Amino acid sequence: MSIRTSRKAGPDTRAVATLAGVLLVAIAVLLAVGVATAAFDEPTEPAPTAVISLSAEGDRLVLLHEGGEPIDVQELTVRVWVNGDSLARQPSVPFFSAAGFRPGPTGPFNAASGDEWIVGDEASVRIAGTNDPTPRPGDRVEVRLSVRGQPIASMATTVEPG
Repeated sequence: MSIRTSRKAGPDTRAVATLAGVLLVAIAVLLAVGVATAAFDEPTEPAPTAVISLSAEGDRLVLLHEGGEPIDVQELTVRVWVNGDSLARQPSVPFFSAAGFRPGPTGPFNAASGDEWIVGDEASVRIAGTNDPTPRPGDRVEVRLSVRGQPIASMATTVEPG
């Protein structure tokens, strides 16, 4: 007596096992990379907290550090918008002469001053007519500050005649 077995058509079990093995190895590698990154990644230092006020008169923007922690100007990023449009050239603080700005910013934005912006310090820049858009009386100016990519302040004001 002979016994015949029939096999139904279906996926090759060896191919499925190989695919499953490859997927398990890929998952293990991804998990290992995630754990290593978390274990060896330096913790991000929190951004300083500060209260900053903004005023604008003509082409001059004035920012006053009114309270909070000192800000390392070397790590500070300043971004300016006029009526919702980003300036073509943004100030890279600290500086003395930069494209799109009149020379000689004041306070901690000036390269000749110290590295810290502390309570009571006033910083200013003057937007040159070669920048776009240039602020005019009645325009809304917004300034956002960040340290190491972390936002610390956002303020807006209306430009007064200069």
